[in-house]
Amino acid sequence: MISILLSAVAFLALLTVLVLIHELGHFTLARRAGVTVEEFGFGLPPRAKTLFWNGGTRFSLNWIPFGGFVRLQGENAETQQERTAKGSFANASGFWRVAILVAGVAMNFLFAIVLLTIGFSVGRWIPTYLTFEEMRAAAVAGEIHMDPGVLIDQVLPGGAAATAHVPLRGVLLTIDGAPVFAPTDVAAIQRGKTSVRYTLLPAEDAARPLTITVPVRDGKTGIGLVPWLHGVSAPERSVWTGFLLALRESRVMTVQTIEGIGKLAASLLLGGRVPEGITGIVGIAQLTHSSLQEGFLTYLRLVALLSLSLAILNILPLPALDGGRLLFVLIELVRGKPMNRTMETWTNAVGFAVLLGLIIIITYHDVVRLF
Repeated sequence: MISILLSAVAFLALLTVLVLIHELGHFTLARRAGVTVEEFGFGLPPRAKTLFWNGGTRFSLNWIPFGGFVRLQGENAETQQERTAKGSFANASGFWRVAILVAGVAMNFLFAIVLLTIGFSVGRWIPTYLTFEEMRAAAVAGEIHMDPGVLIDQVLPGGAAATAHVPLRGVLLTIDGAPVFAPTDVAAIQRGKTSVRYTLLPAEDAARPLTITVPVRDGKTGIGLVPWLHGVSAPERSVWTGFLLALRESRVMTVQTIEGIGKLAASLLLGGRVPEGITGIVGIAQLTHSSLQEGFLTYLRLVALLSLSLAILNILPLPALDGGRLLFVLIELVRGKPMNRTMETWTNAVGFAVLLGLIIIITYHDVVRLF
């Protein structure tokens, strides 16, 4: 139970950082556009304390220790005076209003790419659940480094290997200079040959490799082999290569997240249930805990995925989200006049209620699955 609570606290702290990075995007672009930022809040209201003032902005600490917010002058303007006031969001050009709304999403995308770049530059994530065949394929593709070698588990009496004094329990590294990663490599290299040159590490002195010439009979030398995993590590990469891989990985993550959202929407609308594989706050808290146990790079990848997910969710054209507000601004620009304020308020309220209900449903699903 304690570990679950610690996981939840760690997850909420992580999500708070991601939300603050998101809000920093709105804050930075608003100031650049000349829009007055009335408040930058750490946590959610009610306000506990004003930390300091800077450039006309109140930086506050709030009682609910989760997330944060940016309050812009005129973002909920109702009167003509509020709309046309200097520094009002409603009075900014269409370009700047769109840019301010998109900035939070852009910051989450950029943060994810930075994290992925660091991860790919430092090393490659090597999941522990990979099979030997998958590991070998990754090594051949250059995605990871794996030292060559297969373990000589059996030397048949009277066979060619026994006659050539091939040691039992030695590690066969190369055949005729070709690296050996799996027992199947041996058969492929020896096929059609009358003799081969083994380079191996004897069990009694692994620091001194031996080279032995062994006759081949019908593609065989009379040894039994088993896989030998050793020296699995991440290849060294430049920051530029890491950046390119980060762009590719972020694209894959984005597609998977969008597919997951589509799957959730279809399942709820058509079947009234949460599909398998979809998780909420409780499930992500568990993932945060397990990723911390698996290592820094695994945790880094999860943070990048959460940052991308936050960006994608926020840009959806749903009321109460940045995407919904962006849609209203675009409609206003096309119509040439502001949206009806009452209709916008009610739309946002209904949208927020639907989102809250969705969060409750997914969280309930997580709790039921947990217990």
